[in-house]
Amino acid sequence: QNDLLDLLTVTESQDAARASSPTTSSLRRMSSSRLPVAAVCQVLATPDKQANFSACKQLVEEAKERGAGMVFLPEGFDYIGSSREESLSLAESLTGDTISQYTQLARKLEVWMSLGGFHERGHDWETDRRLYNSHIIINDKGEIVSVYRKAHLFDVELPEKGVSLKERSFVIPGPTLVSPVQTPIGKLYDLRPKELTQPLYKHRRNTFLKQNSEWSQRFSKFGEECDCGGEKLGMVLVEIDLEKISSIRRNMLVQQHRRDAGFYQSLEKT
Repeated sequence: QNDLLDLLTVTESQDAARASSPTTSSLRRMSSSRLPVAAVCQVLATPDKQANFSACKQLVEEAKERGAGMVFLPEGFDYIGSSREESLSLAESLTGDTISQYTQLARKLEVWMSLGGFHERGHDWETDRRLYNSHIIINDKGEIVSVYRKAHLFDVELPEKGVSLKERSFVIPGPTLVSPVQTPIGKLYDLRPKELTQPLYKHRRNTFLKQNSEWSQRFSKFGEECDCGGEKLGMVLVEIDLEKISSIRRNMLVQQHRRDAGFYQSLEKT
């Protein structure tokens, strides 16, 4: 989940949405950066959808003011229900009020937005009453340019702890793959599982890996210390250094280390 940080150069953090405003010099430094800037936000969602939107709107506005070209909101940004029944009752379609508010906000601020995941009503909502866990990309004109519906759902059984979670009991698996999306900070695609990632590898140039919901990490796999906010509410700003990504790929030829398909199937024959 934390591969997101491998492609980021963290430049400045904001501990909480209510923290003091950045200084004029910090605003100038980020807005004049030649590298594309993304804002990664952490919010505390509740069943109150309008209160959630107000909190997210404040972060998006601040991110834009501080030079971000794209803003990322986490899974469940729209709401977190207190029960399965409440989650279902609050769900909307892509044409509902919630997404309409975000498309209008993106258009007004001229900023790209990554919204994921959104509680989207399923295709047969009136009879099936299940959701899609949908990741939505909105461009700076307020247009929805991509919708990825989560294809690999989370089920877990821990009887010794009395834990039973079956996402598929109320969420519909996404029916198709979605091509990577070109954005101001590179291309976006899901990174798990590997069976999903491999078909997308041909689109790898200037790629920014998307993660679902957790932003916390201290170090990237290249040993660089990162701070992506941890459990604090608010956001961090990051510069996306695409040349650095290209340099790493030139020096770490992972794909050239792969063997032919028969090698990986050899164990099945023993």
